[in-house]
Amino acid sequence: MISKETLFALSLFPYLGFLWFISRSPQMPRLALYGFYGTLVFVAITIPAGIYAQLHYGESLANVDWLHGGAEVFLTLSNILLVLGFGQAVRQLQIKNEK
Repeated sequence: MISKETLFALSLFPYLGFLWFISRSPQMPRLALYGFYGTLVFVAITIPAGIYAQLHYGESLANVDWLHGGAEVFLTLSNILLVLGFGQAVRQLQIKNEK
């Protein structure tokens, strides 16, 4: 059976493909695109934080609050960028349709 770690690593390839395609779309709001890239930063931060938690505390990342919270900040920032970016795009469409 495939391990969750292997499955997680393999899931990065479709996400990278998704990023590649949306970054080439002129309709993609830039701020939202940064949010999607921020999710990748979150993953890049979470992996070493999880390794550190395991090596130094003998716990999973979810059980080391200060590390887990620090990593989650990046996911929160990514989500904020996504909401602001798509919100801005919706407002621009509404203004365009009112004209």
